[in-house]
Amino acid sequence: MNLKIALLQLQPTGTPEGQLEKGLAACRQAKAAGADIALFPEMWNNGYTIPADPAGLLSMAEDVDGAFVSAFGALARELDMAVAVTFLERFCPQPRNSMALFDRHGVRRLLYAKVHTCDFDAESLLTPGEDFYVTDLDTAKGMVKVGAMICYDREFPESARVLMLKGAELILVPNACPMEINRLSQLRGRAFENMTAIATANYPESQPDCNGHSSVFDGVAYLPDLPNSRDTCILEADGAEGVYLADLDLAQLRTYRRHEVHGNAYRRPEKYGLLTSQRVEEPFIRPDRRELI
Repeated sequence: MNLKIALLQLQPTGTPEGQLEKGLAACRQAKAAGADIALFPEMWNNGYTIPADPAGLLSMAEDVDGAFVSAFGALARELDMAVAVTFLERFCPQPRNSMALFDRHGVRRLLYAKVHTCDFDAESLLTPGEDFYVTDLDTAKGMVKVGAMICYDREFPESARVLMLKGAELILVPNACPMEINRLSQLRGRAFENMTAIATANYPESQPDCNGHSSVFDGVAYLPDLPNSRDTCILEADGAEGVYLADLDLAQLRTYRRHEVHGNAYRRPEKYGLLTSQRVEEPFIRPDRRELI
């Protein structure tokens, strides 16, 4: 059961109409190449633009059931292909950085808003998400348990760990930043320690502060016929714009998860109480840290 994942490493057009047209065309290209899931980079509807003024910010936001997002649901149904589209979501009190995942029938199976907003930067204007979610996604290759993180979420091991505990086999990660060796290493680590596949779509190097290098890690570090561990990276794109496809062997991943020692088998959660503490002490105190209830 090889699941084909298309990473849409696309350069923004500069207009909402252009984003819609180019996004739909990229999905069609992915389907023509045999994709079962297409994944956009972060906040595709405006190319990850966050205006500083409230009116400008609101003007760029899209309703989750509005024309922009719904167009990708309709296309998912037409193409018989799951689509994960990203957008600035109209929300109260402030917009959210969100991803909507449609199954191959065009049914929205997941709406995820970025939990770890970059509050040291422009995302301090956004409303953070409340939780991490996993859904049973109907693809042309069968059902897959899928969750999501968005960009900065990846830098916190708890994000992927919660998704693993909720059953995720595949984590989708829309992204908008330079994917250099350390950030790629984060993804490799998250996939290894949770025995999950992680697929990341980034903007190409032609987009400021981005460099492409969209990737897929399959999370399978050991195979019975190999004397040593294997490279879990099954795809790393270069910096150029393009639609990049990876073949994820789900049968291999599921067998691995039933027998290997990572994931949830030997955890000691009764020892981890400190992880839920909200106390922050030096040297990690930051004046712009958001106080959440």
